[in-house]
Amino acid sequence: MLQKLFFLIFSCCFLVNVNAQQASLVLHNAKVYTVNSAQPEAEAIAIAGDKIIFVGKNDDVKKYITASTEVIDCAGRFVLPGLIEGHGHIHGMGASLIYLNLMKVKNWEEIVALVADAVQKAKPGDWIIGRGWHQEKWDHTPEKNFLGYPYHEELDKVSPVNPVLLTHASGHSSYVNAVALKLAGITEKTPNPTGGDIVKDTSGNLVGVLEERAQSLVNKPYTEWVNKRPLEERKLEWQRSIFLAEQECLRNGVTSFVDAGSSFEQVAWMKELAQAGRLNIRHWLMVRSGIQSLKENERVFPILNEGKGFLTVRALKVSLDGALGSYGAWLLEPYSDRKDFYGQNTFSIPELKQIAEFAWQKNLQLCVHAIGDRANRETIDIFSEQIKKNPAKDHRWRIEHAQHVNPADIPRFKEWNIIASMQGIHCTSDAPFVYKRLGEKRAEEGAYMWRAFLDAGVLVNNGTDVPVEDVDPFANFYASVTRKLKDGSSFFPAQKMTRQEALYSYTLANAKAAFEEKEKGSLEPGKFADIIMLSENLISCPDESIQQTKVLMTVVGGRVKYKP
Repeated sequence: MLQKLFFLIFSCCFLVNVNAQQASLVLHNAKVYTVNSAQPEAEAIAIAGDKIIFVGKNDDVKKYITASTEVIDCAGRFVLPGLIEGHGHIHGMGASLIYLNLMKVKNWEEIVALVADAVQKAKPGDWIIGRGWHQEKWDHTPEKNFLGYPYHEELDKVSPVNPVLLTHASGHSSYVNAVALKLAGITEKTPNPTGGDIVKDTSGNLVGVLEERAQSLVNKPYTEWVNKRPLEERKLEWQRSIFLAEQECLRNGVTSFVDAGSSFEQVAWMKELAQAGRLNIRHWLMVRSGIQSLKENERVFPILNEGKGFLTVRALKVSLDGALGSYGAWLLEPYSDRKDFYGQNTFSIPELKQIAEFAWQKNLQLCVHAIGDRANRETIDIFSEQIKKNPAKDHRWRIEHAQHVNPADIPRFKEWNIIASMQGIHCTSDAPFVYKRLGEKRAEEGAYMWRAFLDAGVLVNNGTDVPVEDVDPFANFYASVTRKLKDGSSFFPAQKMTRQEALYSYTLANAKAAFEEKEKGSLEPGKFADIIMLSENLISCPDESIQQTKVLMTVVGGRVKYKP
């Protein structure tokens, strides 16, 4: 009889544990937007360890709560999956938080003043590094300029012995001073490299701007200077930059980051951090390298969910052209404001074909930066050569940016199941100069065609391209759903997304674009507990409240990583 009693008690305890798993963290009294079509809304979430175990009503979550459960009352706040930065540059973002950040400068004079201040703190011969300027966004253009670019003379005055290298916000051009030009061996007679332009005025004078692949000329002496520093010193500085970038992401509700271009050295360093459990957000890296290096390092691939889901490396990145703002986008027709100039093809077509074949054979995702309509068409042609070998293969190859496409090529994205990896903020940020570069007809028919892509059944994911733009997801979301400019006008609003589409593009679409929809992108049992709480309801708040949205909490893997 006693044995039967013990058996009954044991059985009851076992059933309680099965039916009501203990939660380590519970969020309740929330307005939960799940991005799960089977259960769009909820009130509470239960988490055990790093995974979600329950999504549902307040009353039903109680059975998961024990004395050791942390319980957070969300007080009716808007809760949703952690946002995924669908295309950014984590290493560049980190560097921008250490070196001169020129994202918010109002004019050339401010840049010169920042450089002058940096020179006072630097040793003679040290490089002065910065990024983020954009001549089209200044409040005025210096009187002496060429194509809107001021000459490097003012930099020479404040930095006569320190080389200066200031990268454009897009990363597709750079300002340098006379010292840097001399170290790079650049003179008025230096020929342009393939896919690049040493900008010279009509008299042949050097302006101080290097567009696209011409930047490699000055990157060589800069890299030589960097490599003189001890490896461990460089690595520690890089780690500091990554941690700073991660903290900025957490403050903005970004729990996963898709990096669009890491080196093999950076991959190795990131893997060390993942294995040591030192990463604070999830990282998904594209490797940017030539075909020879890819073959030599093919054993690196793939890295899947290293460090309990904090690092994946299964994609390759190639840039086929440059940026529209720096006249680098490769166009089918000439620029409207630069006669007979079609932009830059910045990567060898034959080598890209080799990389495409390599990626297809190794089951790696291929992600090609293509901004101009010519670059997009060439990329689709190259993709299709591989995809037609097995059209049913779930390849998820991506065109990064797809900013300006010929209308005839939009259906081809769907035909070959190519992902349009776009960035909403580029539309409203670039709009003031898009008209100048393309003219109104091309701008309306082919620039930032979110609605056309979505209506064609193309997967559109979203991001900021940080540090090209700020990592702020709410400015990006606002641009995606309104296409409104600072002056109150809208840039072809017929192409805007709905709010539901924009949230999907920032969450589950980004997960799908990375083969990770089973692990994240929506709030469902079994997925990583990556969750954010916001001050505004992004589905129902007024348009103008979107940009005032604040992140009230960021949870990664069931752990609260940020609270203001």
